[in-house]
This record gives sequence, C-alpha cells and structure tokens, in this order.
Amino acid sequence: MESDSFKLHVDHISLSFGGIRALNDIDFSVRKGEILAVIGPNGAGKTSLINSINGFYTPQQGKIWFEGQDITRTPPYKRAQRGISRTFQNIALYTNMTALDNLMAARHIHMKANMLTGALFWGSARREEIEHRRHVEEIIDFLEMEAIRKTIVGNLSYGLRKRVELGRALALEPTLLLLDEPMAGMNVEEKEDMARFILDIHERKGMTIMLIEHDMGLVMDISNRVVALDFGRKIAEGTPDEIKQNEAVIKAYLGQEA
Repeated sequence: MESDSFKLHVDHISLSFGGIRALNDIDFSVRKGEILAVIGPNGAGKTSLINSINGFYTPQQGKIWFEGQDITRTPPYKRAQRGISRTFQNIALYTNMTALDNLMAARHIHMKANMLTGALFWGSARREEIEHRRHVEEIIDFLEMEAIRKTIVGNLSYGLRKRVELGRALALEPTLLLLDEPMAGMNVEEKEDMARFILDIHERKGMTIMLIEHDMGLVMDISNRVVALDFGRKIAEGTPDEIKQNEAVIKAYLGQEA
C-alpha cells in the first residue's frame, strides 16, 4: 500500500449477490488512530462493507489492504489474528455462558497450549491461562463489568450484553476495531455509556476504530471523518461538518434536495 498512514484501504471493491449489487466500486481509507464512521440509510450496504472487511464476504472486484498487506482473500480467523476485530449488529454471544467466559472464549486465537498440556493444566498451559485471565480481567475493569463478570449473559439486559460483546472484541487484542451499530436498540443512558467507552478505547488505547451507526448526533460528536453510502455506492466522504452540509447526503436521508 502506498501510505504508511493508512490502517485499512478499501480499494474499489464491488460485491454482488446474484443480480443484486450490494457494493459498487467502494473506495476509501481508514487512517491510523482515527474514528471513521460509515453512515447511510437502511439497505445502503454498510453491513455488507463491514462483512467484506472482516472476511465474511469476498468482493468479486477490488482489493482490501490492511497495514499494507492484501487481505482480500484472507480467511476471517487470520484477519482476527492480524488485528481486525468486530462487533455485530445482532448480538452474537454465548448466552448460556458468563460474561467472563465469553471474553475468555475470544482469547482462543492467542492460545498456544496443545490438547495434552491443556488437559493436564500444568507448566506453560497454566501460565498461559493465568496471562489470558489477567488480560480479560483488565477489560472487565476497563468496561466497568465487575458486577456482571459471573452473570450468565442470557440474563443480562440488552445494553449490558452489548457491552460484553464489545469486551469480547477487545479480548482479541485488535489494532482495528469494527463496530456494527454498537448503540442500536439502546436507551439514552446506555448510549451515553457506550459512547464513553468507544472514546476511551480510542484515546486511552490509541485504537483505530471504524463504526457503522444510525445515530447522527453521536456520529458527528465522536468521529474524525465520515463516509456516506447509498444504494451500495459511496456518495460522500469528509469531516462531520462537511458531511452535514453535503447535498447528496441530505437527499439520501431526507429524500429531498438541500
């Protein structure tokens, strides 16, 4: 990739399902250390885009570059190992396990113990378990989940399950965090908490974040830059102030000219 300042570059990708074009010649970059928001009406292609970045979908055209490496056809688990982690629009947790166990499960990509040492739980396997648990406990403290660490996830409120899912994404130790509508379905208080955690992750951990979000007030408050999609095409890119005044964005959202 031509610039060391880019964490991710989506290079003119197109994605189709049968005769339906979900993404059409999408091109943009995520700069290291920024929060980039992707916005657009329902059906604009936002989730198809994030699914392409983390490897669930493979574009028929174009390439995806991560830290200068072509990952277009890299499997999802290898992208996670390289430092790409995500949350889901619809919560995807182990609902019969505790919050702590959900976070520990995410550590599997970093585990080196084999079946024998793991079963016997001695030597390097024991030391590795202690280190993984220490990392998870730091996330629990960071996201203020001490009170729910031993609670079965299925018994938690929607907002707290969203927080556990964010913790699980952090447990993968990403350098690029993809958030697919992290505040969908939340009340005002839960949204404020989540916004605070996202900003803390960005500022205190120096993490690059790309998020999809419908709450335009939030997007404008926390994002460095914004990419707007409509019908699978990029219609605008710029700072929050530039996007707010963009005629194509106003038309896409309001159905009228500015």
